[in-house]
Amino acid sequence: MGASGGGGEDEEIITAINVTPLVDIVLVLLIILMVTASYIVSKSIPMDLPNAVTGDETPPRQLTVSINRENQLYVDAEEVTWEQLRARARQFASEEREARAVIAADRAVSHGEFIRVIDILREVGIVRYAINVNPREESP
Repeated sequence: MGASGGGGEDEEIITAINVTPLVDIVLVLLIILMVTASYIVSKSIPMDLPNAVTGDETPPRQLTVSINRENQLYVDAEEVTWEQLRARARQFASEEREARAVIAADRAVSHGEFIRVIDILREVGIVRYAINVNPREESP
């Protein structure tokens, strides 16, 4: 009897490396790299741009929609009706590639009126919007 203590002497030493798990991991990492790389790369034509001391990036335009306590609508600080809001938002969405809006509503405005503004913006194609609030200190 051999040192293995069993009756089977046909046990062989594994000499080959199983690369299947390694290939699986490498493929998953490659897919993750490809997906994240598409977000990192900006879609622009490479150019050698001139330098300027006073130059800075142009911030994206935003449509500002406000509703006061009396449910009066304002677009960019100009009083408008609901239909004028829809028309101005539609025009803004057609002019801007990534149309964005900022919505400011008084705390006394009903939830329904606020949702109505969001519905109009989404209806015309403005799906990126921010809600304007006053920042305050967190209470302990």
